[in-house]
Amino acid sequence: MATVLAKDKSALATVVSLSDSDVSTAQRSNVPELGLPVQQKQFWWQKRGAYDPDAIATQPSVFDDADSAEKYHPPSNWENVHRFDSLFRWTWREENTLIRKIDFRIMVWACVMFMSLELDRSNLVQALTDNFLTDLHMTTNDYNLGNSVFKLSFMCAELPSQLVSKWLGPDRWIPLQMVLWSIVAVSQFWLTGRSSFLVTRALLGILQGGFIPDIILYLSYFYKHFELSIRLAFFWTAMSIADILSAILAYGLLHMRGVADKSGWRWLFLVEGLLTLVIGLLSAVLMPPGPCQTASWFRGKNGWFTEREEKIIVNRVLREDPTKSTMHNRQPITPRTLWKSLCDYDLWPLYVIGLMFQIPMTPPTQYITLSLKGLGFGTFQTNLLTIPYTVLHIITMMALTYFAEIWNELTLTSMVGQIWALPFLIFFYVADTSKTDKWVIFALTTLLLSYPNAHPIQVGWNSRNSNAVRSRTVSAACYNMVVQAGGVISSNIYRADDAPLYRRGNRQLLSIACGNIGVYILTKVYYVWRNKSRDAKWSAMTEEQRLNYLATTKDEGSKRLDFRFAH
Repeated sequence: MATVLAKDKSALATVVSLSDSDVSTAQRSNVPELGLPVQQKQFWWQKRGAYDPDAIATQPSVFDDADSAEKYHPPSNWENVHRFDSLFRWTWREENTLIRKIDFRIMVWACVMFMSLELDRSNLVQALTDNFLTDLHMTTNDYNLGNSVFKLSFMCAELPSQLVSKWLGPDRWIPLQMVLWSIVAVSQFWLTGRSSFLVTRALLGILQGGFIPDIILYLSYFYKHFELSIRLAFFWTAMSIADILSAILAYGLLHMRGVADKSGWRWLFLVEGLLTLVIGLLSAVLMPPGPCQTASWFRGKNGWFTEREEKIIVNRVLREDPTKSTMHNRQPITPRTLWKSLCDYDLWPLYVIGLMFQIPMTPPTQYITLSLKGLGFGTFQTNLLTIPYTVLHIITMMALTYFAEIWNELTLTSMVGQIWALPFLIFFYVADTSKTDKWVIFALTTLLLSYPNAHPIQVGWNSRNSNAVRSRTVSAACYNMVVQAGGVISSNIYRADDAPLYRRGNRQLLSIACGNIGVYILTKVYYVWRNKSRDAKWSAMTEEQRLNYLATTKDEGSKRLDFRFAH
């Protein structure tokens, strides 16, 4: 896990892991006044036996030593500084109760917002089953182009959207985004052909781009790193639930073909766009700026949290990651800090992973409804058959994310999805699917698309290794940009001249999956090497030199010698 080094009062500096779940007994002995339990309990099945809910939950940190605490103290302009107290203590019972309250107040609505985004960007797959391409006189290549335009627009909007969000605040910018893209989503009811299709795809990409890194930055105000990784798994679970709901809605709405002499897919776009509009308007009053700014006319004059609860939120998060206080939640990113963040080459391995890891599975996902119709399944049957892989995908993704945190292993756990895909990609490359039973093809496609997606792990991993609000703001956008770039690549692998077996495309997907395994291994090697190099430099310094470094260094984010990369 990523670590920060803290000075012990009686000896040389000792490592205190600020994002690891297990803090060793040796580390705890350096701060005996905390009275900490033997092990921090992360998950419900661990909270048994010797677990004492009334034990002190305050974890050791750089704030437990007067010399190091001074170097990490929050600045006076930070919006939560009035709730910071290095001597503040609380119990596990209080912390766990508060986390459930944050989940209900903050996380649930974040998932609802993400579901609305997914409804408006993925319902095109359902529209395909209702003669969408035929009605608009388009081909599958036009469909590929539309997907590419959307992803390119989405990608180009990521960083500007994140900068606007950091300036205005996510609580203002996200609801505005949702209202704007819902208007475009509704306008798809009046599509007339290829040109209008491409225009709406571009506008949706521009307005939806940045939503994901915006909401992740917002959630980081409330959660510790390992908690955020788990909740991002629920976040992407909400996306999969939205896909299931979209299939169910499509089953009903596509039956409206002929109502007002309109196609069923037009009603699908209209209804789901209006649903997003309602959610966007509600988000404007349901999203507080931060944990200490929840009071409003809608949320109550006293806000959602008591003073003690606000202190717990602020101090538990800062004890794990002191860099979260380095920027105000309405403080813009300057061009200089933007450039420094973009040049942070230690995050580039994660960007390479983000570019490549979903490519082997994306074309089968985008073409599943067309493929199932081509196998002889009907329009409404096809939409319902997309539900099983989505359900299985939720289960495998959640399991993978939990295992990553339990095993304290990010890289090799994330690689599992690539290994999962290999046998299915080999089958689709070598087999003549036109002569294979359609239910066998459906089953194998379902298993392929049920792969354990490492996206939640990697988003949280990117956040951990940024180690600063400035870097985290930019890196979240950059990571999502390269993910969208991977989507552009994958949208052009299945081509009309390769149909219907797509042997060339499947060979390319198989090659990329094999290459991705190598990318994960090299990333692991790189971060291990970087940490060992820093350990050597830090160990060679005297206690006085370390304190002088903390007091005078101009290194920021992941460039600090007292920071260790998660891997």
